[in-house]
Amino acid sequence: MQSLDDMVIFAAVVDAKGFSAAAQVLKISTPVVSKRINALEGSLGAKLLNRTTRRISLTEAGNVFYRYCTRVVAEAQAAEAAVTYLHDEPRGLLRITAPVTFGSQQIASVLPDFMARYPEIQVDLDVSDHSVDLAEAGYDIALRITNNPPPLLAARLLTQTRRIVCAAPAYWDQYGRPEQPKDLEHHNCIVYSPHPNFNEWYFESENGSETVSVHGRFKVNNTTAMLEVAAGGLGVIMLTSFAVQRQIQAGILEPVLENYSTPGSDIYALYLPNRFLSRKARVFIDYLVELYDQTKGSLSESQPT
Repeated sequence: MQSLDDMVIFAAVVDAKGFSAAAQVLKISTPVVSKRINALEGSLGAKLLNRTTRRISLTEAGNVFYRYCTRVVAEAQAAEAAVTYLHDEPRGLLRITAPVTFGSQQIASVLPDFMARYPEIQVDLDVSDHSVDLAEAGYDIALRITNNPPPLLAARLLTQTRRIVCAAPAYWDQYGRPEQPKDLEHHNCIVYSPHPNFNEWYFESENGSETVSVHGRFKVNNTTAMLEVAAGGLGVIMLTSFAVQRQIQAGILEPVLENYSTPGSDIYALYLPNRFLSRKARVFIDYLVELYDQTKGSLSESQPT
């Protein structure tokens, strides 16, 4: 059986396209690289590399051996990383992207405690309602509210949330509180314009399900703006429970139709499907899962200890 070190050296020569370049990568001398490759070829009884003064190329045997080498080396590196993972203190820059309201209200509220627990981790939180390419943008984690996580990304369910219909008490006092969903057809409803069915609001009760086509004078592509205009008495909104809970607790917004169920949404942590998620990213996801379990889906109500 061939030495793992020899496989590492051979793969480095192929990847670096030369003995000298491989020696620099491996931090050993070029003669040592040459000697180990010669010994490897002798042991295998096959020529692996065609050598000229200008370049090297793989022989047929070398091409076959290289494919197996890369797998073996990758497995060995993965095994080493897995063991190191168990002992290393999480550290480094953790880049997170999250929707504006969710990131501002839920994630920002728990970051002081998380960063106190893990002092070697720095956090870059980007709040935006626009989708991003994780690999291209360089994010470790994307936090998303969706019932259909992208199939090409790894996804871990954090919690679920429901939607609440509410408006300012002054608005209800002026225009009346709806007793059933269809009453909303006569109200000024504020809608989230990026949603594909922004004016279709769904409800369920013991009598079945129904869809209400709502209308209004104002639509917007930002949930923070929706909250502001609703708090100002402009109209009715339907948003996730975490988005409106503070305003409801403060009496700024008043929920209605609470005997009806509204569609829920899952909240996921998404990340690139690498074999080993970085330690810093994994501890953050584990931290969120633990807090959601403790607080039943509302981080902003949590009291970390």
